[in-house]
Amino acid sequence: MRRWHLIEIEDQPWCPRVIRDAATDYLQFSIAVGKVYAPIADKLRGAIERAGAARVVDLCSGGAGPWPALSGPLADEGRPWAEICLTDKFPNVPALERARAASGGVISFREDSIDAAAVPADLTGFRTIFSALHHFPPAAARAVLADAVKRRQGIAVFEATQRSVAGVLLMLLTPLMVWLFTPFIRPFRWSRLLWTYAIPVVPLVVLFDGIVSSLRTYTPAELRELTAGLVTDGYEWEIGEVRAERAPIPVTYLIGYPPHA
Repeated sequence: MRRWHLIEIEDQPWCPRVIRDAATDYLQFSIAVGKVYAPIADKLRGAIERAGAARVVDLCSGGAGPWPALSGPLADEGRPWAEICLTDKFPNVPALERARAASGGVISFREDSIDAAAVPADLTGFRTIFSALHHFPPAAARAVLADAVKRRQGIAVFEATQRSVAGVLLMLLTPLMVWLFTPFIRPFRWSRLLWTYAIPVVPLVVLFDGIVSSLRTYTPAELRELTAGLVTDGYEWEIGEVRAERAPIPVTYLIGYPPHA
């Protein structure tokens, strides 16, 4: 199945914030409930330790992604960092504020727009990207990775979508999931009910963007092509897939880190 770089509605500046925030709230809730990224916790912790990072900088965080769920298990194992900073090009500030408040001081966030391919120099730390590298066409995706190499920062990319028949078919269930999960998403918002049930824009946006995400997702072979040549001064890459028990599709990962003295 070839890669199609179609647009995702949530990425567009013209997408109303109320729709974007409702969609990212759903995605964050479903990731937490499904423990989608639990299988990669060991790999992520090992990569952060190898890089010797004092802070994690999450890029393209959306509604906080898996970090509210991941930060606890990783901390239980003894985390080597003091802070997890969430960032996004279009930050869902209310969701990020909730993640910060519930984290006991572990999670912080930036309200300004952060470009994953040109992270500000003051924002140092091990970079993570969950369910978002597919938003970037190949040249831009390589620029995201190259920026981490240039700044001598570790980076870990994880994708829970897959460019396969199974991956696309799985997305056909998302409208049902949005309708089932929405009453349990907190805080309660009348606008979320309006745009989910009375005028079902959110389920349609999540369905459309989910199918496009699957068609955009990079394979491990394509990730190897993106990292070809990005090995300055001993920078190392690990690429592969890991599948949770009973998971319909695996999580694809790309992890890079500089040598740490």
